[in-house]
Formats: sequence, structure tokens, C-alpha cells
Amino acid sequence: MAEPRTSGQVRLRHEGDVAVITLDNPPVNSSTDAVRRGILSALADIDAAHTRAVVLTGAGRNLMAGADLRELEHAPTEPTLPQVTAALEACPVPVIAVVRGHTLGGGLELALACDVRLATADATLGMPEVTVGIIPGAGGTQRLPRAIGLPAALDMIVSGKPVNATRARELGLVDQLLSATDTDAQYAEVLGFARGYSGGKRPLSARTVEPADRAALEFQAQKLVTRARGLPAAAVAADVVLAAGELSFADGIAQERAQFLTLRGSDAAQALRYLFFAERAEPFVPQQPVQPRALERIAVIGAGTMGSGIALCVLNAGYRVDLLELNPAALDAGVNRIRNELEGDVSRQRLSVEQCDARLARLAPSQDIQVVADADLVIEAIIEDLGAKQSLFSTLADLVPRDTLLATNTSYLDIDTIAAAIPHPERVLGLHFFSPAHRMSLLEVVRSNSTSEETLCAALAFAGRLKKKAIVVANAWGFVGNRLYAAYRRQCEFMLEEGASPEQIDAAIEAYGFAMGPFKVADMSGLDIAWRMRQQTADSRHLRRYVGIPDLICEAGRLGRKTGKGYYRYDDNRPVVDPDVAGIIAGYRADQGIEPKAFSAGDIQQRAVLALINEALLLLGEGVCQRPEDIDIALAHGYGFPRWRGGPIFIARQMEADALNAALDRLVAVSGKGQERGDATLITLDAKTAQE
Repeated sequence: MAEPRTSGQVRLRHEGDVAVITLDNPPVNSSTDAVRRGILSALADIDAAHTRAVVLTGAGRNLMAGADLRELEHAPTEPTLPQVTAALEACPVPVIAVVRGHTLGGGLELALACDVRLATADATLGMPEVTVGIIPGAGGTQRLPRAIGLPAALDMIVSGKPVNATRARELGLVDQLLSATDTDAQYAEVLGFARGYSGGKRPLSARTVEPADRAALEFQAQKLVTRARGLPAAAVAADVVLAAGELSFADGIAQERAQFLTLRGSDAAQALRYLFFAERAEPFVPQQPVQPRALERIAVIGAGTMGSGIALCVLNAGYRVDLLELNPAALDAGVNRIRNELEGDVSRQRLSVEQCDARLARLAPSQDIQVVADADLVIEAIIEDLGAKQSLFSTLADLVPRDTLLATNTSYLDIDTIAAAIPHPERVLGLHFFSPAHRMSLLEVVRSNSTSEETLCAALAFAGRLKKKAIVVANAWGFVGNRLYAAYRRQCEFMLEEGASPEQIDAAIEAYGFAMGPFKVADMSGLDIAWRMRQQTADSRHLRRYVGIPDLICEAGRLGRKTGKGYYRYDDNRPVVDPDVAGIIAGYRADQGIEPKAFSAGDIQQRAVLALINEALLLLGEGVCQRPEDIDIALAHGYGFPRWRGGPIFIARQMEADALNAALDRLVAVSGKGQERGDATLITLDAKTAQE
């Protein structure tokens, strides 16, 4: 065995007549110019006359987890990844890729440029480039259809969803799965395969694309693009993949590269990269290093829709869960909701029967509050009533040890008030889940005036195990998410009063990229909930502009989907424009002496986004957020804000200072009485914008 030769972050080792190229760029072997140079140098150093095969593998857990996204902020540098994939194909001896861990994006493109692909049983393969605003740019859109066919390639590339090793083998993306699980044994198995391989060169570029029905492909592509909800790169990816069935390989990769270079500098790609890095930054850094308490047993109090959803989420993360509910019928209903969800995952092949049974075995339903004594964390999810929550927390404080964490799932109530009479209030915090709790990724970790850093760190570790996107927020009405949404909804109601229709506003917001417009969301949630809250705050109504249209809608018995009518009429559970609503709105405007004005989709979108920007600045000014980026994370993960637009903070940073201030002034003027203005100096503008 020859000593390894090192070039940058790539090692070349000779194992007899097998050359082994190992990528070693911790932590994930991402593609950098040093790695690319290293691969080319290693290939150049191989003596083809004395080499049977080349093995391309990765040190650590992955072959290559994709590109270093920071490189996309700058002009491409040579050698480019297409130059590397071309060199792998041109290598005169067969190249065998060892796919392990997360082999994504550029990593999978490397593997596709090899002649044979072996994979570990736990490998994940995918091309998620559309999720960061680009498309594969090193031949992936042309080689993948030649490997697995156009329908499967369309699905992988346009959706960006990865496949596991077993599915990759079924598709023909992987030639063989490795049977060994130990690293050394896998290495020996790969060398044995390479020494016995006699299949010669098998470049995918030389294959033809299997014919497929064009109409069916276009229908499939349109469905995938629709599911992408306006993600700009999705439509481009579909077109380029479909071109593989019509163009030569050379023409196909030329088109792919041109589109890749166009997309990489686009606004959408910049926004998606911004979110990518913001989501991976630490949500909270304690002033002093702390060792958070390990949590193993969780108690959830309240078996309603939210409580059972939280319990399911916690079960899915591997915890033991006590689900408490005094009402036996409500407890049975909550357990049935959990069981039905898990069994549904089994039927959808997301879980095995054994996994389902194991999760249910960790669930302990109970009507006995005493069981909380064994919990490391108690999460209450009872009715949104301050007195009820205070009483429950007082009871809990008498039952649990002093270091048991006590969390409330309140959406709006004052956590300091809830914890006021609790011994050791440093262990009290908010864990605000979003419904449905087992599906929505956002989790607001709410810090009261007394919450300790140890408690916060334990809660964040818990959130990580739940695979939630956690943001740390201060104790304030509506915290971050609901406060932002209230400002956005209020601005939409202002436009409704001024002349826009519910369906026009919803259409404009959905065209902007939101999953659903505000009035469709209101109908789905139930209009009576907000109606009751407005009635409770009627005494302070005079302090700011108030739109009475939602009250009139409710007074007409239109409470949303559950009554078959709200802002829309629901036929077969689908929203239909109802002339009666237009009549209610017109009558209100006439009574108030309001002359309706015309709105364009752009007018509506600008007002709604400016309302979010302004409220974000107010939240920053009040210290409710730890980081400005948390606002954009909250909206993207909890409220359907289009990821490819970044979020209100990202958008504001792209604006020139004078333009941003003028826009905020216009918003305040049109919003009327009680509208506060945010301070634009609280955010730093994008460096390029600031120089203009």
C-alpha cells in the first residue's frame, strides 16, 4: 500500500492496482475550489496503465453533502464542478463512487459522473438545489434522467426531495448496496468490488434517455411546479430536465449551465441562501457556558387538538410522554387522534408497524395529576384563560421537584403573570407551538423576566430533538409570530375597508407566494375566535383605527368553514365568492361614508409587506427578538411567507434608506389613528444597497 498523497483537502492512496481518492473537507466534505483542485490533481497523478479502477469516497460521514453556498455569493472560480465531472467521465479507467451519508447536490453530480455507484444502506441521495434558488449546474439535470428515467428525475430535481439508498437502488441510481456497516469493513468491501469489477467505462453521458409520454411528463412537471408555490427555480428545473429528452447531452448541459449561472445571482437565490444560513445560526448564546438539564420524560397537560399534537410531536422525538386530561372523554379523543395520526403514517409508509407500536407504548394517558412528579418537563396546553393557567401552575409547583421545567403553550397571555407566585420561577418559560404541532416546524421559546439561561438552553436542546425551528423571544403580547400576523391581517382589513374585496386581497397575497390569503385563513380558523377577542378589548377600540366589517360578517352568522360560510361560501368545502359578503361590505362603506378606491395586486402586496416590515422594526425596538433574522424565520416556518422572498427583514435590507423611510411614512399615513412607526435604523442595510 503506497503512502497517501495530499493535494489540498483531497487524498490519493494506491491499494495495489486500485487508486482511492478521498475527499476530506470537514465537516461535510462540501465542494470548494480546494476540493475541486484536489480531485483534478489526484486524477492527473493516477497511472492509468497500472490502475484497474479508481474509487471516489469521502472521509467522515458523507461523500459530499453539496456545494459551499458561500461560494455562490461570488463569481465562479476555476476549476468549476462541471470541469471536475467532465474529468471523472474522461478518466481512462472506471471510477467507482462510494455514496454514503448525505450525498446531495454537487455530491450526487460527482457520483453521477462516475461509472459505478455503490452506497451504504443509510445513505441519502438528492438534488435539493431548487430549495436554495438554483438548479444542478454540473450535469445533474442531464445525467440523472439517463440514470433513472425522466419521470423519476423530474420528481427528484423539481421537488428537491431526496431518496434513501433502498429507493435509489430500485430506481437504478445506485448499482449496489454495501452489506458492511463498519467503516473498515465497508472499505474492504469497496476494494473487493473494485478489484473484481470488469464492466469497463459506463459514462451516463453516452446513454440515451428512455422515451416517455410527453403529455404525461408535462402534466407531472406542472404539478410539481404548482406544489413549489412560486419557487422560481422549480419551473426552470422542470424545463431543463425535460430538455434531456430532446437535446444531445452536450446541448443539454450547456443549457443547464446557462440557467444555473443566471439563477445563482437572482433575488430569490440570495433570499434562500440568507434563510439557509440564518436557520443554522445559534438561536441563543448564553453569557456563560451552561450544562442544560437532560430531559427524558415529558408531561403534557390537556388532550385537546393542541395538547395531543404536542404529545405526538414529543413521542415522535423518542420521549416518554404522560398525557393528562381530567375529562375522560377528552382524554380518549386525544389518544385516538394520536393513534390515528400514527396509523396514517404507517399507511403512507412513513412509519413501520413496529415504530408505530413503539411510540404508542411510550404514551401514558392519565387523569391523575400526580404523575407529573416524575416529569423533567411539564407543558400545559389547556384553555387560553389566565386564571386557569395560574391555578394549574400553582398546583404543579407543589407536585414537581424544584428543577422540573414548567412551560406554557399560551399564544398571548403574560408568562410573568402566570409564574408570579411560583417558587423558583427561573424554571418557567413559554413553549409556543403552532397548530398542527406535530407538523408545523416553528417553536417560539419564550423567556420571561425570571427564566434562567439553563432553562432556555434545556428548552432549545429539547426543540432540536423535536426537529423544530426554534427562536427565542421575550415575553410580550403575541410574542413574535402572532404579533406580526396581527399587523398584517389588520392592514388587509384596512384595504378591505378602503375598496378591495376579500377575494382580490387573497388572490394578490397568494400570487406573491403565500400559501393562502388572509381571509381564507380566517375562514379556516373560525371567525368567532377573533370576534370574541375583539369584544374583550372593546373598551380600548377608540385608541386606533377600527374596521367593523369582520364584526358584521360574524353577526350575519358567517363564522367560516365550520358554518359553511364566512368571507366565502363553501360548496363541497371549497371557497366560492358570495355576493352577500360584497353587500355587507358595501353597506358598511356607505354607512361610514367611504368612497371605495381601486387596488392593483401590487398595491395590496406592497401594503401587506410594508405592514410586516414596520411591525418587525417595532418588535426589534422593543427587544422582543434576539436577532432580526428570527422575524424572517418565524414567518417562513409559521405563517407561509414565501421562502424565496426571504422575509420582511431581508426585503427591508435590500432597500435604500431613503426609499425605506419614505415607504414607512406612507404606511403610517394611510393606516390612520394609532399606527406606530418602526425605526429603520435598527437594521443594517445590505452592503451593496448601502453603497448605491
